Amino acid sequence: MVNSTDGSTRLGPDELAQRLRAEIERMRDEATRQSQLAHRRAEFWAKTDIALGFPAALLAGTAGAAGLASADVRVPAALAALASAGFAAGAGFLHSDTRRRANKRARHAWASVEAKAMVALAHEHVSYENLDDLLECRQAALAAYDGEDPQPGPS
Repeated sequence: MVNSTDGSTRLGPDELAQRLRAEIERMRDEATRQSQLAHRRAEFWAKTDIALGFPAALLAGTAGAAGLASADVRVPAALAALASAGFAAGAGFLHSDTRRRANKRARHAWASVEAKAMVALAHEHVSYENLDDLLECRQAALAAYDGEDPQPGPS
């Protein structure tokens, strides 16, 4: 640390570089953790989507076939149709496919933060510009959870 004539304390160039490097390392570690977490969440929501969607489709088909087969099985067919509607409503309520896509976007965005941090740390000297760039990428990664899939075509 360097003391100035007005009594304030400023960081020396080496200490400043060490602090910048430590902050970039912290952001790299956070990005690694968040990327892994987003990956696990994407897998969870994919399994949830299948666990709710497949039985809904299967029960709906079975209920329709049973209801048309004979009058004696209309009550069980109606119960199967109600169960199918419950699975479909659960899938619609949870938006599991949307959540899966959001977590995949976030996983890629966090991986980008991690990669940029690793590139910055590979340089001998780090600067505020490296940290600014990483902070912008981090904001984009945080926003990826709420964002929409990019639409194809001209923008």
